[in-house]
Amino acid sequence: FSAEIESQGSKARVYGEMLHVDIPFPIPEPDGCKSGIQCPIQKGHFYSYLNKLPVKSEYPSIKLIVKWELVDDQDQMLFCWKIPVQITS
Repeated sequence: FSAEIESQGSKARVYGEMLHVDIPFPIPEPDGCKSGIQCPIQKGHFYSYLNKLPVKSEYPSIKLIVKWELVDDQDQMLFCWKIPVQITS
């Protein structure tokens, strides 16, 4: 992504979107500065973000939308994407 704002850090928020409701999903490492981004984030620079979304065996079989956000120190959006997923046993 290309940063449109400056920030000392970043934080990921992940949701499972079901029936138009965002259900927070914990991830092992929400700190973007520990996920490939060199902080501080500078406006106009390009960054590559890399993280994992663990899928545990106890999760139910379901289709949903995963929404992944990365926000700055002031809770402003750095990027957001949505992707349809299907969890199967």
